[in-house]
Amino acid sequence: MLGINLKGKKAFIAGIGDDQGYGWAIAKALAEAGAIILVGTWTPMMKIFTTALENGKFDESRLLSDGSLMQISKIYSLDAAFDTMEDVPADILENKRYKDAVGYTIKEVAEQVAKDYGSLDIFIHSLANGPEVHKPLLETSRKGYLAAISASSYSFISLLQQFGPIMNPGASTLSLTFMASEKAVPGYGGGMSSAKAALESDTKMLAWEAGRKWHIRVNTISAGGLRSRAAKAIGFIDKMLNYSYANAPLIKDLEAIEVGNAAAFLTSPLASAITGVTLYVDNGMHAMGIAVDSPAFSQEEAINTSR
Repeated sequence: MLGINLKGKKAFIAGIGDDQGYGWAIAKALAEAGAIILVGTWTPMMKIFTTALENGKFDESRLLSDGSLMQISKIYSLDAAFDTMEDVPADILENKRYKDAVGYTIKEVAEQVAKDYGSLDIFIHSLANGPEVHKPLLETSRKGYLAAISASSYSFISLLQQFGPIMNPGASTLSLTFMASEKAVPGYGGGMSSAKAALESDTKMLAWEAGRKWHIRVNTISAGGLRSRAAKAIGFIDKMLNYSYANAPLIKDLEAIEVGNAAAFLTSPLASAITGVTLYVDNGMHAMGIAVDSPAFSQEEAINTSR
């Protein structure tokens, strides 16, 4: 029987802060396949996430098919906006959410993972941030635009720079992107569409460079809309989901675990020859060029009927 076997593989998932998003679903799918799960959580969310986990708030969503609970071997405080401590500005260092935190820059986290586990087999980039995401691109400031690029796309490059040397030959990396990288999605602003476009372009170049340098694969998943905490913060997720349900080839809600399962495949030996790919997991929404629920269709029908 052909199956996905990741038993004993060490997977680091950057960007989990609750049990709602794609990062959690990917972690769960990898755990189902036997992987050892390591998590990087945004520093300001660290205490909230670990407390909720310890108090059993996520136990229901941690449940695996064999009846056991997904185990997270270690949670690392991670702020992927900073490569080293020298990059952290004074106001962040003194911020109450950071003041007692240590070792949260990309370089420090990679060094600690190497110290704790020696090497990695899987690296998942499931983080993004655009402080001006509510603003149209034409109203986005330089600071907001560059912040979106830094946190949402350059962070993948920086993390790979640090994790690449400790990844085993044949290892796999994966990021998450969105259809706004290539098509206009009004409401997804603040430079986030640009950041996702950069991420997809970087996937191809990094597939070449990391493949030749470390013999590892680099892919990205273009996932459809999900009613996660992060998506709710953008503010138009309900409209996006309704639009997809009305217009996508598959008439159903997208489940987070469907992205998780696709990630498990891409990071497994079954996908050993797949790299530099953007895989769409969106009920086929990316394939559509026309909104079939558009009033224009109703108007056309009315015109034809009146003739």
